[in-house]
Amino acid sequence: MATQSVSPVLQLGELLRYWRRERGKSQLDLSLDTGISQRHLSFVESGRSTPSRDFLSTVSDALNIPLRERNVLLLASGFAPQFSEERVDAEQMAIVTRAIDGMLRQHEPHPALVLDRYWDVIRTNEAAPRFFASFVDIEKRPKPRNLLDLMFDPTGMRPFVEEWEKVAAGLLQRVRREAVGQVLDAKLQELLERLRQYPGVAGLKTPLAPQSPVLPITFRRGDERLSYFSLITTVGTPQCITAQELRVECMFPTGIEGRAL
Repeated sequence: MATQSVSPVLQLGELLRYWRRERGKSQLDLSLDTGISQRHLSFVESGRSTPSRDFLSTVSDALNIPLRERNVLLLASGFAPQFSEERVDAEQMAIVTRAIDGMLRQHEPHPALVLDRYWDVIRTNEAAPRFFASFVDIEKRPKPRNLLDLMFDPTGMRPFVEEWEKVAAGLLQRVRREAVGQVLDAKLQELLERLRQYPGVAGLKTPLAPQSPVLPITFRRGDERLSYFSLITTVGTPQCITAQELRVECMFPTGIEGRAL
């Protein structure tokens, strides 16, 4: 969108127009949502006016801009970033990680994983690696292990998934639905492009409307079938980038076929 040769204010204007159009909002719509005059919005987008922090905060809230991208807006306006990006094991994240660790323990003996924005696995309970390792040699896969790569790779879990094409199409839909702020950034686009390089992925079709409330994934190993669906948990009121981008995926058995290994 913006280049280094463009002034910071014009970069900001391009960014604001991008987010407004991404959300399907006109300047008038955004004015009604925020109480900021359409004239002022127009002046900021055109570079004729420099916004305040309050302006950026109000517009970001109205457009549901993720925290990582809010920092980009602040930098483009000449302000310091507001939202930190901590390590998951940092002291500032302790209140979140304690809750997550409790969830992981409580979900035993069924698999549970903590994923970042790009589907990299950054934490699990004891059941998750035991489950996947019963199908493939997990230790041969480089860290951070990406859950989508594991599911799409013919040398990963793919040969053990019933109706893999249907499951894979559903997972691709999840990538878009669960993207932070419902926006696919460049790195997420790169992930999708990487997945499309796997055999048979480029031609996948959107699955038909399901007859059940969930799309289970059934894993088969010999005569044994294990069927799971997932519940996804996110932090309700994140105040840092890391907290906003974490997702906890808990796999629940769909019935008597789904049992712990």
